[in-house]
Amino acid sequence: MSGGDAAPTDPVVVALDVGGTGMKCALVRPDGVAVRTERHPTDAARGPAAVAATILDVAEGLADKARADGLTPIAVGIAVPGVVDEARGVAVWSANVGFRDVPLRDLAVRRLGLPTALGHDVRVGGLAEARLGAGRGTGHVLFVAIGTGIAAAHVVDGHAAVGAHGAAGEIGHILVRPDGPRCGCGRPGCLEAVASAAAVGRRYAELAGEAADAPVSAAEVAERAATGEPLASQVWQETVEALADGLASGQALFDVATIVLGGGLAQAGDLLLTPLRAALHERMTFHREPQLVAAALGDEAGCLGAALLAMDAVRGHDHQEKR
Repeated sequence: MSGGDAAPTDPVVVALDVGGTGMKCALVRPDGVAVRTERHPTDAARGPAAVAATILDVAEGLADKARADGLTPIAVGIAVPGVVDEARGVAVWSANVGFRDVPLRDLAVRRLGLPTALGHDVRVGGLAEARLGAGRGTGHVLFVAIGTGIAAAHVVDGHAAVGAHGAAGEIGHILVRPDGPRCGCGRPGCLEAVASAAAVGRRYAELAGEAADAPVSAAEVAERAATGEPLASQVWQETVEALADGLASGQALFDVATIVLGGGLAQAGDLLLTPLRAALHERMTFHREPQLVAAALGDEAGCLGAALLAMDAVRGHDHQEKR
């Protein structure tokens, strides 16, 4: 993340983006600039209680470091994967971290004494890309993260839709191939089961059979396709076509100005974007074609978005008090 000089009384938000493997953490100014960044292991295998304790320890440590540097922590923003009830501040369910109905917001408020916001990792990533990154200034943004799974955030005028049950944006579970591979959710043919980074590697290995001498990542499949390897080209084309079907459904539903692609698969750059733009263009009938761009903030997005969510909560609270 970018750094910046801070005046002694600068307010900052303590921001954490928690993943199954590690957590990215930062002190973020109200203008979206991180003045300190850290990374810590999540060690999800220790169980949800231990992970929650680590989150609180790291957040408290960051707040203490802010004060030691003459900064004023004004809020805490925490992003986690899975199903998140933002209104109650509860991590409802997360396979990666093992959370089941963990009241993270209340735990953080109790521990740090600061206003706290809890958000979904992809939604806050979308928030950051829409306000500070590749979707900035376009008003209506669909942020799609393509990694181990596929999820999206629909951001309108800087605010991400949460949904009635905290599960909005599950574009990875749009049915794109009724006869396709079974998804982790239990249903066959979901977009995630065909076009996630994990699915691309699996599909290549499946077709290669005994010829595969080692697991091949999605990035390697993209590179091999670029050199003209027939098997990789077939898998990559299947991936692009499935993604185009999923994004066309998303555009039919949301009519956005910009689709921002993030996550591991998007790091293939033009190897993905160029054929995907063409495939999406072919699927547009009366729908307005969205601009399709790569995410600009990389793995900073979740942390910055968690900070934005927390600042929104503080401003909303201040506004209520003034009324």
